[in-house]
Amino acid sequence: MRRFRSPSSGLIAAASAAWIFAGSGTGPSSSERRAQAAETPPVAAAGLRSPESFAGVKDRDERARMLFLEASRVLLHPRCLNCHPDGDSPAQGDGGRVHDPPVTRGPQDRGVPGLECSSCHQDRNLALARVPGAPQWHLAPRSMAWVGRTPQALCEQIKDPARNGGKSLAQIVEHTAHDELVGWGWSPGSGRTPAPGTQERFGALFAAWVKDGAACPREGARP
Repeated sequence: MRRFRSPSSGLIAAASAAWIFAGSGTGPSSSERRAQAAETPPVAAAGLRSPESFAGVKDRDERARMLFLEASRVLLHPRCLNCHPDGDSPAQGDGGRVHDPPVTRGPQDRGVPGLECSSCHQDRNLALARVPGAPQWHLAPRSMAWVGRTPQALCEQIKDPARNGGKSLAQIVEHTAHDELVGWGWSPGSGRTPAPGTQERFGALFAAWVKDGAACPREGARP
């Protein structure tokens, strides 16, 4: 996970509940939503709320939705999106520009013979050459394209073994919390903007989301 167009990440407490319940005819009343929002502290753009920040949300499904929305601030960050493209080429930078030099995913999502990802990307960042790197550097499969997804669509995709690489929810939690390629998002090197928070907190949010039933955000909800 890694780079691409970055949606606004300045999530504020009062807006959180409004996004989640927007367009829905069900759910807590406006007074209950204000009470839930008051229990959710604000966070800086570079930060990430902890699962404990959502303890004041008593409805289990609503808490799960809010947990996933918070985690989606990482999923929809350029460090992740750039290597979860909806085409055959990765992107670069915070603006999601096309990879230079031109490359394509190839049959195994690791480039084509003679120009594989590992031809340039090593298992660590190369500071002098400004080339990012981490173990097993490669593009996410086409089935795991995230560019252009809403949090709701992304959540449903991540829960679907046919579109998440055949992983169970428990395996997804393990992947988010400990995979070294995922972890590169917080240590991208060479002046690149890291993903919000830390990998530890990101994994904890996913674990809490699964524990609370893994409900997906409602249509229109945004981080």
